[in-house]
Amino acid sequence: MSDSDLISLYSGRILELAAEIPHTGRLPEAQGSARRRSPVCGSTVTVDLKLRDGRVEDFAQDVKACALGQASASIMGHALLGRSRTEVETARDALRAMLTSGGPVPEAPFDGYEVLLPARDYRNRHASILLALEAAAEAFAEAEAR
Repeated sequence: MSDSDLISLYSGRILELAAEIPHTGRLPEAQGSARRRSPVCGSTVTVDLKLRDGRVEDFAQDVKACALGQASASIMGHALLGRSRTEVETARDALRAMLTSGGPVPEAPFDGYEVLLPARDYRNRHASILLALEAAAEAFAEAEAR
């Protein structure tokens, strides 16, 4: 990876997002929890959530990831409250398609993922970027199964 590639990939906005992750920590008495780990880099994200009427009422996330994984968790953290399981799974699938097959940026309120478009060319970064939404979708499924 050249210096200009690194500058493009780790833009100032990505680094800002990584430094401002909302809803960090763990959520006591969560209805659903899930931990996802990237086998490529070892990044992990754990999401705990509470639902009300089929929507995220409260959540927390424990993020131990690279700057791209942190930025992804930050974007999700700003959008997750009030979302349904379908919205979370749709955003996860759209993000995966955006990264791997040239799909469009996820729709609002998850459209902040546009900042991660330069990561399309770096397959070894995709798993870390997907962790937060994958963990949120799994935690949602667990909460609904209870």
